[in-house]
Amino acid sequence: MPLSVDSPSTPPPVAPRGHRVRQTIEQLRARILGGEWPVGGRIPTEPQLVAALGVGRNTVREAVRALVHAGVLECRQGSGTYVVSTDELAPVVARRLGDDRMVEAVEVRRAFEVEAARLAALRRTPEDLVELDGALADREAAWRGGRVDVFIEADAALHVAVVAAAHNSMLADLYASVGTALHGTLAHVMGDALTPERYVDHTRLVEAIRAGDPGRAAIEAGAFLELPTGA
Repeated sequence: MPLSVDSPSTPPPVAPRGHRVRQTIEQLRARILGGEWPVGGRIPTEPQLVAALGVGRNTVREAVRALVHAGVLECRQGSGTYVVSTDELAPVVARRLGDDRMVEAVEVRRAFEVEAARLAALRRTPEDLVELDGALADREAAWRGGRVDVFIEADAALHVAVVAAAHNSMLADLYASVGTALHGTLAHVMGDALTPERYVDHTRLVEAIRAGDPGRAAIEAGAFLELPTGA
């Protein structure tokens, strides 16, 4: 008698190759995002990945190649494959900034931060205000300290706090993806020293958010990112 479709002898269906590759990419990405393979660390060898993920060598190779192309992984000849980013969008933005597109970067940063400030004024919680006050104080202290790198980090932390106070998870994710690269615009403006003419007070921005005034918060957020006439 012919075997029925439910017979134990019937081989299990095999997933299409493209589907297996996509699944493997997601498994690799999950381990990177989960911290199992941190940025700067080397991922397991190809045979180890084959054994751990239960897929073929070619599937692993294609998945790794896709993440290398996306800027998440980097293959180093004779050394192995390393994690260079947890986010596929960040390297893309970084490359774009390297193509003399500083004006575009300022425009994108302004779009994010103006809307974030407006939403923060509408949605901030008492806990958000505590975070904003602390970040603002750290920024002021960093300016007084005189170190450009420390100030840039403190300034970035304040803007991240504003975005967090907007309570929009998609906005926060996008800002996290591009924030590091976009804050290169501040490094470009600051140069090698913190000079008085480059100081921008963010106290009014925090106060507008505290007051629940979305219009004023948006104005304050955009004021220091205005492009020169003719830019």
